[in-house]
Amino acid sequence: MPPAGSRPLDPLDDDDYPAYTMGRAAEMLGTTPAFLRALGEHRLITPLRSDGGHRRYSRYQLRIAARARELVDQGTAIEAACRIVILEDQLEEAQRINEQLRAEGGKPQPKTSA
Repeated sequence: MPPAGSRPLDPLDDDDYPAYTMGRAAEMLGTTPAFLRALGEHRLITPLRSDGGHRRYSRYQLRIAARARELVDQGTAIEAACRIVILEDQLEEAQRINEQLRAEGGKPQPKTSA
């Protein structure tokens, strides 16, 4: 596994590389292209576009979409599912940063009011 912050040499090893077409992504998730478009409309995922303007999805985006699909399948409205997934992702990132700071022996700086 490459060191944190470095890009893999092979784009297919990169979780952010837009390797999947909309049709392939929908097939992998067991959903429809309309569901993926709806996730984009709710700003959960923003696919990159090919030179021809076609949506392309990364593995990271597919994991996010799969989590949203789980929630929708459980009866959660798509708007709420998108918000939940966004909050889960933000929490995970905050926890990762917190762990990194602990490992470095750093302490978060208190906010000062102006």
